[in-house]
Amino acid sequence: MLNRVVLVGRLTKDPDLRYTPNGVAVANFTLAVNRPFSNQSGEREADFINCVVWRRPAENLANFMSKGSLVGVDGRVQTRSFDNQEGNRVFVTEIVADSVQFLESKGASQGGGQGSSGYQNQNSNFNNNNNNFNSNNNNFNQNQNQNNSNQDPFRDKGEPIDISDDDLPF
Repeated sequence: MLNRVVLVGRLTKDPDLRYTPNGVAVANFTLAVNRPFSNQSGEREADFINCVVWRRPAENLANFMSKGSLVGVDGRVQTRSFDNQEGNRVFVTEIVADSVQFLESKGASQGGGQGSSGYQNQNSNFNNNNNNFNSNNNNFNQNQNQNNSNQDPFRDKGEPIDISDDDLPF
């Protein structure tokens, strides 16, 4: 049997972090997940899916993500029921998240009225960091090539290698 759910959506409000009497963290949140098709009037609809995550991932979600943040959830569907204050039976279906992935940085979804300027600033920071990475990577590759030319015991030999079957790892 299989009960697996993978979702990507935006938080509809800040996660609600609480602690059990034993001190275990639990966060409830709702994801707005776009449907892959448009309705008859051409508008995209979304499903609002209740989720819960426990322990350290719950604390991380509450500390680093807020309303509008894009997250990925990997978990399972769970149903439960309880009697409310009026004595009526209430059924709840929710996603119990095994992991929650942060798909954008903390402030990335905050620039609603700024247009794309927030995105451009983040993109330029990414490009600057990427350029630094590339220049460091080039230096690393040059050093590796120099080291490899001095340390390769089979360079310019062209002879077969004598290895017994006992030496092979497979």
